[in-house]
Amino acid sequence: MSGVLRAEPADRGERTAPPGRWPALGVLALAVLLVAVDATVLGLATPYISEDLAPSATQLLWIGDVYSFVIAGLLVSMGGLGDRVGRKRVLLVGATAFGAVSVLNAYAHTPEMMIAARALLGVAGATLMPATLALIRTLFDDPRERSLAIGVWGAAASAGTAVGPIVGGFLLEHFWWGSVFLINLPVMAVLVLVGGRLLPESRDPAPGPWDMTGVALSLLGMVGVVYAVKETAAHGWAWPTSLAGLLGAAALYGFVRRQLTLAVPLLDMRLFRDRGFSAAVLADLLTILGLSGLIFFLSQYLQLVQGRGPLEAGLAELPAAAGAVAAGLVAGRAARRFSVRSVVSGGLAAVGLALAVLTFVGQDTAYPMLGAVLLVVGVGAGLSFTVTSDVILSGVPEEKAGAASAVSETAYELGAALGIALLGSLVTRAYRDFTGPPGTPDSAHDSLGAAVEAASHLPAARAADLLDAARGAFVEGLTLATGAGAAVLIAASLAAWFLLGGQRLEDGAR
Repeated sequence: MSGVLRAEPADRGERTAPPGRWPALGVLALAVLLVAVDATVLGLATPYISEDLAPSATQLLWIGDVYSFVIAGLLVSMGGLGDRVGRKRVLLVGATAFGAVSVLNAYAHTPEMMIAARALLGVAGATLMPATLALIRTLFDDPRERSLAIGVWGAAASAGTAVGPIVGGFLLEHFWWGSVFLINLPVMAVLVLVGGRLLPESRDPAPGPWDMTGVALSLLGMVGVVYAVKETAAHGWAWPTSLAGLLGAAALYGFVRRQLTLAVPLLDMRLFRDRGFSAAVLADLLTILGLSGLIFFLSQYLQLVQGRGPLEAGLAELPAAAGAVAAGLVAGRAARRFSVRSVVSGGLAAVGLALAVLTFVGQDTAYPMLGAVLLVVGVGAGLSFTVTSDVILSGVPEEKAGAASAVSETAYELGAALGIALLGSLVTRAYRDFTGPPGTPDSAHDSLGAAVEAASHLPAARAADLLDAARGAFVEGLTLATGAGAAVLIAASLAAWFLLGGQRLEDGAR
């Protein structure tokens, strides 16, 4: 690693581990669990939101990915803010805001209001993830303990993907769709009250000013570029979207140039000189991009194609979370016994092959095959994400932990936004082309949820024909998305193998 990344405070070797670090880790795990729950319940609630708010296909995609757009644009800024004013403070304020904005999501009554509420939730969510990882860097100075802590952190996120569908499914079967967002409130209350007592405060001792111009350029650039990709993939080339993309690219270029000239930048671009750091960030981005088609559309497939209830659909997704939890807890040990690149590359290859199997899925695919594939996806992703997070976090000085954590999470969120935009557009395009029976309303071509709603107002025979055609088109789009995702994951596996060569996790405290 470069000398810049190896820089440490002079008294680093004299530090003792904080005695309350493990209970504090529990609070941080609670925060990341909440964010994961929120992401998964949206997928379950999408058919109900589609039926109640009647969004267009484009609006439905915006509801799904605007959170990722905003959070990706603000993560670096919020990570830098935590380094400056205190990571604990930013975490607790953000948690309070996250709970309050969840109420707006629950009671949104138009597609436009729902999109705006999801965007505000992205603003609040941008404060949580960088702060949790940065505080782990502060709490756990010993590399082996830190690897285990990151594994617990990742396991909490995976557990959230399991708890979310189950709790969300129960709520959706007994209450209205907005109830899935209100579960954030009690969790946030516990996080704020307990975290205020257990978490230590930490910040950069010489942070410099917060670069507001850089914040604006980062947000404008990220949203502009991702919006252009999304719209072009969905509707083809057009001047407005191309202009948005050019403005976004110019803003990101300006952001990078500005950070290189500042004495104390919002994001130290020299971090990317380290090959391990850059390779880990790239692996995270490509992994989530390739998985996004499965993550966003799996719940719709289980409910609207196979006819499962919300709770049953949530239980059906358990193997992925279980595999990720188990893999995350042993990933650090595996990377030390074998190598970083073998664990990361092997995990990504396993996910890619599992997605390739899903290209053979049909409307009536038996669950044992789906469950086995989801288990492999969970194990592979758990291994990869835990080790790459460790590489990113351990490769920077502690005072820059917030910015480094933000880069890691930006890759994750940007990959999610691009994946939903690109792979989601494959599903949407394939779906729109289906031919329904005579009298099929135009709204049925907007989304599968809209087709199910339209079928409820048709005679039984025509309704069955409509649903069969719509479900077939949706499955065709899903197989295209998983095939593209498999190709991305295999490419990411090969890139990780070459770029992470020689990378190792530390064995003892420095």
